[in-house]
Amino acid sequence: MSRPVPTLGNPKNTIEILNKYKFVFQKKFGQNFLIDEHVLSKIIRSAEITEDDFVVEIGPGIGTLTQYLAASAREVAAIEIDDALIPILKDTLSAYDNVTVIHEDVLKVDLCKLAEEKNGGKPIKVVANLPYYITTPIIMGLFENHVPVESITIMVQKEVADRMKTGPGSKDYGALSLAVQYYAKPELVANVPPNCFMPRPRVGSAVIRLTRHTEVPVEAEDEKLMFQIIRASFNQRRKTLVNGLGNAPELHIPKEITTEVLEEMGLSASVRGEALTLAQFAELSNRILEKRKNA
Repeated sequence: MSRPVPTLGNPKNTIEILNKYKFVFQKKFGQNFLIDEHVLSKIIRSAEITEDDFVVEIGPGIGTLTQYLAASAREVAAIEIDDALIPILKDTLSAYDNVTVIHEDVLKVDLCKLAEEKNGGKPIKVVANLPYYITTPIIMGLFENHVPVESITIMVQKEVADRMKTGPGSKDYGALSLAVQYYAKPELVANVPPNCFMPRPRVGSAVIRLTRHTEVPVEAEDEKLMFQIIRASFNQRRKTLVNGLGNAPELHIPKEITTEVLEEMGLSASVRGEALTLAQFAELSNRILEKRKNA
């Protein structure tokens, strides 16, 4: 299988395409295009893209990473929201017969249906250089909608990558850390400085790979309740867990119930959410559920 060699990792070729189409960067779409061949190759390697894979790319931009994916994968579906990029993608991807561009907002695309149609329902690989403002909704959408994904390899803001992989007690630890780790194993692949992009972002970036767990690592009888408890625990970081859950209108958990449950778990009534592990949050939600049933 011989496919054309990608050309857009070279900054000169990127500038040429942008000038040819008089492209204007849209701040609202958070556009920063990769212009570093070394980083692009590293993304492909760490995502372990093979010629058996169907890959979904979110936000292809002018098609830089798309060319690299198309050169390695069986088939690529690239989802792009920006009207101005559609003619450019048609041009930059014209040499590849294994790419479909879907002109749509990824949050409105039925990815389960796409995986069914293109990959017989087997797990897909997701690769993306994500706009930073929408990273969390996209990742959580993939997990919570139970899209069959094997792995998600993404470029995100460095700070977000740190939040995804950190554990209890760290200032970066929060609802995102717990949600990601409930569904997947996060691994930092590379730190990427601003000069690898055009235009340069103001912050450092990182490539992180999330490998979907084959089985969830903890037993939560009510997944939705567990995540409501997690979110409420971190909504008011300076508050104790007892107060955080007591103040959350969607939960209605009396403070004495939370205090009682924490005591049963051998934890202090003054403990804060950031001290609990995922397993402890699962146990906390299971015990609260039990008390609700017996009330």
